[in-house]
Amino acid sequence: MGMAFSMRVRAKQGPLTPMKMPHTNIRLVRSITWRLLLPALLLGDGFLRAEADPRAQKLVILDTVVVDAAKTHTLFMGADISVNLDKDLYPVRDVAGTAWVIEINGKDKVVSAKKGPLNLKITPTLKLTEVAATIVGFKKQAAYSYENDPSVLITKGLSQVASINADLLAVAANAQHMADAATNKALGPMAALVGSDQQFGDAALRLGAKVFPAMTHPGKAVSGAAAPPQSGATDPLLGDGQRAVIQFTAGLAATAQNQALNGEEPTGRLVTRGLDALDVEFDIASAKPLGNPYIVTMARIRTPGSKPGMVQNHVYARALDPIDKSYSHVAFTEEGFPSEYELLGFQVHIYNRGVEIATNLAANRVELTREEAFEYVKMEYVSAHKGDTLAAVPAMGRLPAELPTRIASGKYPDTFFVQVSKDGIGRDAFDDRFCTRRIEDPFLAAVVRGLRFKPALSSGIPVDGVAAVNLSQLQF
Repeated sequence: MGMAFSMRVRAKQGPLTPMKMPHTNIRLVRSITWRLLLPALLLGDGFLRAEADPRAQKLVILDTVVVDAAKTHTLFMGADISVNLDKDLYPVRDVAGTAWVIEINGKDKVVSAKKGPLNLKITPTLKLTEVAATIVGFKKQAAYSYENDPSVLITKGLSQVASINADLLAVAANAQHMADAATNKALGPMAALVGSDQQFGDAALRLGAKVFPAMTHPGKAVSGAAAPPQSGATDPLLGDGQRAVIQFTAGLAATAQNQALNGEEPTGRLVTRGLDALDVEFDIASAKPLGNPYIVTMARIRTPGSKPGMVQNHVYARALDPIDKSYSHVAFTEEGFPSEYELLGFQVHIYNRGVEIATNLAANRVELTREEAFEYVKMEYVSAHKGDTLAAVPAMGRLPAELPTRIASGKYPDTFFVQVSKDGIGRDAFDDRFCTRRIEDPFLAAVVRGLRFKPALSSGIPVDGVAAVNLSQLQF
């Protein structure tokens, strides 16, 4: 895949003034891209030549030069996440369900936010990756948590009413049977035993044989004062079964009244408790399979009644099913938001085995060619090691597809050495560190040509060097 560039300029005395590249959010990448493309524009017969007469201002049309512009890498603003535990920081390696997984002394430890608040450190950082996932149909919408969902609350209320209604029917039927037995003249003296059924009845089960009479005993009469009115449920002249019927009936009436009020008001009692969750939904696919992916969302919210400028962060993690080139659907509900929150910002980050993967939703996303990505890696490396003296090391590469098969069959198990230029380009492979015994292997030579290296440094300055390479340990 290539892109044709054509430029129309005037021939002048003096250096050529570069034209401006399209604006990006990252100035460093813009500079890298221009430095890579400018030499390609000037190859072949397209060199500018000044006219013999400096006053002559003829237009010069450069020949079209095709530059390889296949975008293989993505530079984006990612996030490194660590858990602060026992005053130490532990990078997140994975997510199990909705809990974080960190490594302590070589062992995985699951840390769940359900057991208490977690202290997370999130560091925004530019990341470069060759693996990218595509997200389509992304949606997010304020919602209710399960415990606060009006439909759930109504269903629970209806279930409770149905249960109370069944209990009322049973108590009423039992009371009717007792009344029928007590007034049955055919039973004679045996009718007096009908009250013994109360030892297994509702009154005995609720309060106990000893406590219930004391609780229902009438109060002491006050001389010269009117007795306080007695509700039917506490009237001592009523039987246990009658009092139970009255109590259950009162509770049923109150529940029915609440349901009626809610039904008559569009924003009734149940629905005014506030949205306290977020529904998230999207489809995702990746050209390179992701065997252990998880998602981390970062929301910036404002709580009702908070002071101006006060913003809270809400971080949520969830394990995902394996992702491949076919789109898979993802849908979940984030809970734990304050009631009636206001969503100010929302970020989506996808990770695989602890390594962040670029997506089309990533912030400050810039697609780069392989050489542009390599230039960025070199500049970052040199900038981070000012004054250091270091050996060359493999940084990235485009390895042959059959290399894993050859390694699995026992080929190339040993470390070999590669001469590396100060620009990070590998030359020849050797058996020894001093590069005196060249390895004559066409396949290995092709592998070396596909590798790019962080150059050797001498007091922070890139120099020619030698890199030790073990193909079985390369992870690009």
